[in-house]
Order: sequence, then C-alpha cells, then structure tokens
Amino acid sequence: MEWHTGMERVLLSYDVTGIARPRAARVCPIVFGRVRRLWDGEPERMEKGFVQRPGVVWIGQSVLVLPRRDADELAVRLRALGAWVVSAPVGVSMAGLRAFRRPR
Repeated sequence: MEWHTGMERVLLSYDVTGIARPRAARVCPIVFGRVRRLWDGEPERMEKGFVQRPGVVWIGQSVLVLPRRDADELAVRLRALGAWVVSAPVGVSMAGLRAFRRPR
C-alpha cells in the first residue's frame, strides 16, 4: 500500500439498482479491471481497475478508500453510467487501512 504523507483519503460507496444489470456489468471492469481477449490471436492483456491503483483499499462490496484524485475520477465515471455514488473524507491511519485490506 502506497500512501504519501498528508494525502487526503476518501471513503467512496456506489450502487447500481438491481434492474439495471447492463449498467452494473459495465461498472465492475472499471472498479476491478478485466482481462481483455482479442479475437485476432494476440495475447490477452489485463486492463487494471481502480482497486489496482496505488493507495486504493477495497473495503468490501461497493466500498473503497482512495486518494482524493482517484475518488473524484471514479465518481465521475460511475455517475456517467447511472450509478449512485457518495463519498466523504476519512482520517484513517495506514495501520487501520491495512486491517481492512482484502485479497484482490
């Protein structure tokens, strides 16, 4: 986990209504990344999501702690897909965030 001293951290939560499955399917690759398979025989490649960015901690389903810049970018992208997004600054130590770190 990389974090610079004084970097503002943001708790971000998002949701997509159950009836909007196509939208929800587009949200997951943005947040978690995806493997891109090409049809012309070229090797597949991983497109990283926000959870792979430095300083991002995935707390649980649809909840992350991110640096402010990443939180703002993610919020814009998710809202463009019709997701409900809320965020607030948090003051959690690195040791506290490590306790919440989940396997990716």
